[in-house]
Amino acid sequence: MANDLRLGFGLLGTGLIAPFHAKAIRASNYARLVGAADVDAGRLAKFTNEFQCKAYASLEQMLLDPQIRVVNILTPNDLHVAAVLQAARAGKHILVEKPPAMSLREMDQMQEVCAAAGVKMGVVLQCRTRRAVQALRRAILEGRLGRILHADTYMKWFRATDYYKSDAWRMCRRSGAGVTIQQAFHYIDLLQYLVGPVRRVRAQMTNLTHPSIPVEDTLLAFVTYQNGAQGVVQASTALWPGTDIRIEVNGENGTAIMVGERMDTWKFKDERPEDEEIRRYGSAAVATGATGAAALGCHDHQAVIEDMVAAVGNDREPMITLASARPALEWALALYQSAKQDAAVDLPLTDEQAVW
Repeated sequence: MANDLRLGFGLLGTGLIAPFHAKAIRASNYARLVGAADVDAGRLAKFTNEFQCKAYASLEQMLLDPQIRVVNILTPNDLHVAAVLQAARAGKHILVEKPPAMSLREMDQMQEVCAAAGVKMGVVLQCRTRRAVQALRRAILEGRLGRILHADTYMKWFRATDYYKSDAWRMCRRSGAGVTIQQAFHYIDLLQYLVGPVRRVRAQMTNLTHPSIPVEDTLLAFVTYQNGAQGVVQASTALWPGTDIRIEVNGENGTAIMVGERMDTWKFKDERPEDEEIRRYGSAAVATGATGAAALGCHDHQAVIEDMVAAVGNDREPMITLASARPALEWALALYQSAKQDAAVDLPLTDEQAVW
């Protein structure tokens, strides 16, 4: 597709995740990277030189560029909401990194402003786009697993202390740091996307190997879903050298286990012809972030980018809407509240401010 027909993207923030967005946009035939903005002039200059795009001194300046149709918000987590509101009011479509906000109230405000402005709003929860995830979601919706009995996630990753010290916000929970809200959010989201809402959580948070960092590096939680299923969430950045994420769903009539991006186990009482192909979904060679923050590919991000292009072009909602991500944030906030109170917490939350 000719350059002038590709949808223009601008990146707000040129930190750790920005190169993955830039590479995903560059790999697409339907999107182009117009430019980026960052408060750190040195980091911005390095990034825009590497990716040969415009540099904007501020978000305000970037929003004035008519070539930019979509703004990807890649700032520290607690700064997402202000940028979303500003971009929406400027008429730009938006992709926001996870977690989209630090409170449900902020998420609801973002939803209202984007709707009023008539702009598309998507969340970068790229793990949902994986073939193994989509196959399992279809199987659950079709009832192939029967009654769901258990749904768990095991994220045994490693991050060195230098990762936390690379940006001040990574050491502040209110800014959106800590393994629960920063890393495990993807897999909490997958569980709610696949199995549905949660009724109760009981969480414990500890810092096992990063004593100089004032946030949790390890989460253990028991979960009761609204449909009666049980589950475990185990997430850590303390477990060297880091191993691939596992998502396990067990039903009366089947079991599916995903490791990294690949389907590891796919067994049902009623076998179907397509099952053999589904068992080959994904690859063990694709890095998914277990051993370091930069140890992942950009294919999943590209899927999110191209979905936004299609959403704008066809005037439809993006695949990963703000509303669809709201339950994951409520779940994460409930985990923090449970750990703080050392007690089980029921959802929906009645007072999310009690989390802090």
